[in-house]
Amino acid sequence: MNFLRKIVYPFAVLYGVITSIRNFLYDKNFLKSTKFKTPTLVVGNLSVGGTGKTPQIEYLIRLLQNDYKVAVLSRGYKRKSKGFIIADEKASAELIGDEPFQYYKKFKNILVCVDADRTNAIKKLEKLENPPEVILLDDAFQHRKVVGGLNILLTDFNNLYVNDSMLPTGNLREHTSGAKRAQLIIVTKCPKSLSEKKQLAVTKRINPLKNQSVFFTAIDYNPIIKGINDISLSELKNYEVLLVTGIANPAPLTQFLEENNINYTHLKYPDHYNFSNQDIYQIHQRLDDFKSKKKLVLTTEKDYVRIFGKVKELHYLSIKTVVINHKNDFDKKIKYYVEQSSGNS
Repeated sequence: MNFLRKIVYPFAVLYGVITSIRNFLYDKNFLKSTKFKTPTLVVGNLSVGGTGKTPQIEYLIRLLQNDYKVAVLSRGYKRKSKGFIIADEKASAELIGDEPFQYYKKFKNILVCVDADRTNAIKKLEKLENPPEVILLDDAFQHRKVVGGLNILLTDFNNLYVNDSMLPTGNLREHTSGAKRAQLIIVTKCPKSLSEKKQLAVTKRINPLKNQSVFFTAIDYNPIIKGINDISLSELKNYEVLLVTGIANPAPLTQFLEENNINYTHLKYPDHYNFSNQDIYQIHQRLDDFKSKKKLVLTTEKDYVRIFGKVKELHYLSIKTVVINHKNDFDKKIKYYVEQSSGNS
């Protein structure tokens, strides 16, 4: 532990005490939690950002949308609006947030809504003329006002929550004991070749409860780079690439590009970054500095929905979550919960 960590360690202890008291009050029903009749799946983590919640939500949408009317509920982080909003043709990343807008643009047969007060939002969804049959709560593991029917906890393979510490010395926003609320624990961003022996070792390190199941997922990159003109990954090798990211952890993406021999210059911004006109100008300046006739700006799908129409030669690389162990078991557990839950009450 370096000097700075020693200085802030008391704040980490205090933060841990505060969150533990809060959870205790919810566990003992001193603070109110609401159960709803609609099946609710909570996807979240114990740490701040970067565990792969967005592709996991999309996995669940793909799994369920053909059989159920699905709604995705998010707080709409950094949106320039307040209150309950259901996405429609007027929606934008500024209005509802980048991740909800990505869901809305990508999946046409689902409801996408935002509200910092998830309890209020679910009540309004259930009062709709055609209410959803299942609700996916994005980044709501700490939102104890709603009792999730099925809680899915994500943890990064390269930074397991059991190896982490409380903010501000580490990245945890609540104590590791909070993991007990999850029924499913997913280790994300694993190598696709992760052996069963290594999976068992990680599972042992996590030490799940008897009622918990541990699964492992990896990132699957689309071999087609989307943009005004789609480009294959092999073609991308012939381009000068300006990589622009505003996500919590771009390391898996940069590693993927390097493994595929893509030469790039990286402009890295904070997660959910609000690009200013000056930022856009600087991006164009950097692109114009490239000497090659074949050059483009490459970004993530989440960033793309925020800067589309503002940046020239803009393309994005989309991703999917793939379950690398016992996929059928994972899918069955999700579907079984939804099938058996006409409600959670």
